[in-house]
Amino acid sequence: MTTPSQHHPSPLRWLIGTELTRFRREARLSVAKASALTGIGSPKIGHMENGRQQQIEQDIATLLSAYGADPRSITRLVEMSSRAEEANWWKPWTDVVDSWFSLYVGLERVADREFVYERDTVPGLLQTPEYATALTGRSMLVRADHVQRVVDFRMARAARLTDPDRPLWLHIVISSWALEIVVGTPEIHHAQLRHLAKMAELPTVTLQVLRPQDGVPAVYTGRFTLLSFDATSQLCYIELLDDAVYYYNPQRLRTYQLGANDLQRVALSPERSVELIRKML
Repeated sequence: MTTPSQHHPSPLRWLIGTELTRFRREARLSVAKASALTGIGSPKIGHMENGRQQQIEQDIATLLSAYGADPRSITRLVEMSSRAEEANWWKPWTDVVDSWFSLYVGLERVADREFVYERDTVPGLLQTPEYATALTGRSMLVRADHVQRVVDFRMARAARLTDPDRPLWLHIVISSWALEIVVGTPEIHHAQLRHLAKMAELPTVTLQVLRPQDGVPAVYTGRFTLLSFDATSQLCYIELLDDAVYYYNPQRLRTYQLGANDLQRVALSPERSVELIRKML
C-alpha cells in the first residue's frame, strides 16, 4: 500500500516500479540477489522500484528476464515506459489538481478498464458540467476561483470514455441514494439522470444501480475503484477526504475483486438500471 503524499513519483514510473517489485518478490529474490544476477547495482534497482528514477527499457527487460517473467509481460512493461507523456496529460491543470490525485488520474489515463463503486454521488467520469459545477462549488477543498478549472479538468477526464481510438472500458455500480440526491437545481438533477441513461448506451460503459431492497452485498460501505492495465495487472484506489491510498498487494486486491463481483451480483442488471433511471425522470 502507498499514499501519494508519502511517495509521489510520476504515475508511470510509480506503476512500472510497483510491477518490477512484484515480479522480483514473486521470483523470491532480494534486491542484492537481483543485482548479482543482472549486474545492475542495488541502489539503482531500489530507485527503479520506488519510481524515483526513470526506468530504462533495457534495464526493465534485463530485470524481468532475470525474474523469469513471461515475454508478454516484458514487452508490456517495456512499451509502457514510453507512455510517460500520456500519463502526465493532467499537467495543464497542475494549479487545481492536488498532488495526491494527480497520481490517480495519470494511472487512469493509461489504464484499459475501470470499475467504480460509488455510494454518495455520481462518479466524476459521468457527471454533466452543470452537476460538476454545483457539486464542486460546495466543496470545502476547492477555492471559489478554481471551480470552473476543476470542472474543465473533470470533463477532460471524461473525454476518454468516447475516445474512438482507445476508450476506457468503464463499469460503475452506484447506489440509488446517489441518484436521488438533488445536486444543484431539479433541472440539473434531471439533466444528470438523462446523461447517465445516455452514457449507459455506450458499448464501453456498464452502469448498475444498487437498491436497498435488493439486499446487502459483501461491500456495503465506502467507495473504491479498480484500475486494470492490459488485463495483466490491477490496483485498487480508495479516495479519502484529502488524500488517497492504493492497494497493489494480491491478497488485498482479491478482497476488492470479490467485493466488486458481489456488488455486480446484487445490483440491478444494466438493462433494469437504465429502466429505473428513466422512471426517475
